[in-house]
This record gives sequence, structure tokens and C-alpha cells, in this order.
Amino acid sequence: MTSLTASLARGALTSPFKRAGRPDATLPADRLTRPAAPVAPGPLAAYGRICGFTESGPLPLTYPHVLAFPLTMRLMTGHAFPLPVLGLVHTWIEITPHRAAVPAEPLELTVYAEKLTPHRRGTEVTMATEARVDGELVWESRSGYLSRHRQAAQAAGPVTAVPPDAGSLPARAEWRLPGDLGRRYGAVSGDRNPIHLHPLTARLFGFPRAIAHGMWTVARCLAEAGDPSSIRSVRAGFRAPVLLPATVTYAADATGNAFELRGPDGRVHLVGAVTRQTGGSPTG
Repeated sequence: MTSLTASLARGALTSPFKRAGRPDATLPADRLTRPAAPVAPGPLAAYGRICGFTESGPLPLTYPHVLAFPLTMRLMTGHAFPLPVLGLVHTWIEITPHRAAVPAEPLELTVYAEKLTPHRRGTEVTMATEARVDGELVWESRSGYLSRHRQAAQAAGPVTAVPPDAGSLPARAEWRLPGDLGRRYGAVSGDRNPIHLHPLTARLFGFPRAIAHGMWTVARCLAEAGDPSSIRSVRAGFRAPVLLPATVTYAADATGNAFELRGPDGRVHLVGAVTRQTGGSPTG
């Protein structure tokens, strides 16, 4: 975790000197790579426990994202990255597993910044992550991160609407999320963004309380989605923050191909969908 800690410290130092929304902002062309290495069993087991994944079998679909997070942080806290990393909010993720990866396989990880997009609440950056085994691309993802700031109305890009049927999926489970979930997941994932850790640090970025990590919410939902080897793509959008502590409802259709997370008041926090190979196993 030494390099990740250094990146977090660098982000705290450089963020005050970065101004989001500059019209001349450009992204660094760097592609950061971690050489191939097997997955450490201890951290993987801890991640599986907090997210609800089984203890055996292929890697959880979301775990390469966690493994690559130190690279992502190093890139986003560098001087060439135009957005302040403190307060960045994860807005969406797309995951494409090209085949199942198992923990014993040495994964080579690559991260790069793909594009900047105007957003009605600021500026969104798309970060790409790739995982390879012996040169074979086995997994990739795209993630959106929002830097909130005032945005000129004429510059704001299109906003992806909440699906019209959001909130109508049948409830499958109710989860009680403790107030320290952000700190616990942060210890496992390395994502110690202040918005997740404590009410005081979250208020510095406009949140009344600490919020759950978006990657925890999508991972927890995917842990319920049935046979992971049948999944060919995942798309999830983080619609509203989950203020901790909280009680949330996991809802999904009969196939497990559409899912969402919502609060007791019906507010939708997460919407997601998976596509499966023909004959893939639905959720049980």
C-alpha cells in the first residue's frame, strides 16, 4: 500500500492547485502498467467477505478494478492530470470480462485516461483499465469520475436519464449498512477518498454524511447475480449516494440481468444490467 498512500498524499497536496472545468484542459497520454503478478489470497479473501462473493472460483468481476486502483490513483494525482482527485465521485462503470480469470494467473494491469466530458454538475473523466494474462486481454473496464463544479449551461453535455422502470424491480434482499462501511471497504480496496470515511470529511465535499463506495454497491449486487462465468458485460450507473449508515433494498428481475439498489423511501441509488452468453445461468 506504500505507493497508494503516497498517491493519496500527493492528491491532497495537488488538488487545491487544480481547477476543474478549464476549457484548455487535456489528459495525460501516459499508460501506467503493473507487471504480471498473481493475486494475493489474503486481500482477495477480505474483499470477497465484505462484498459477499464466494470464497472459491474465478476472480470477482469487480476485483481487477480494485487491483488496478493504485495505478489509477497514481495517474489521477499526477501533475498532468487536470482534475483535483479529492472529492471525485464515481458515476458509472462498464465491465467486459473476455473470459474468467482465476487467482493463480499472473495479471498484468494497465490504466489510462481516455476522455474528458462536460457534465451538468461539472466535468467527468473516463478512465480505462485492462487486465492481461500472457498478453491476452481477459478483462477491461471503463469508469466515469465526476469532478463537481459550476458548469456553463451551454457546455453541459447530455445526461443519462434514470430508466423509466427504475424502482419497479421486485425486492430480493434488504441490507443494513453500518456507518463504518466506507472505512472498512477503504481498508480492503485502498480507496480512502474522504467522502467515504467520516461525516466531517464528507461534509467538506458537500455530503451530509459519509457515503458508500459505488464500487462496493455494484460488487455487492453482482455477488447476487448468479453464475459469474455466464456474464459477458456489466453496466452500472450510480444515481444517488448512499448515506451511511443506511438500509437498502437489492432488487432484480427473474433472470438477474437487471438489478438496482434503492432506499426505504424508494430512492434509486444504483441501476445495473448484465448481458450473458446464450444458456448462461440466471440468478437463483
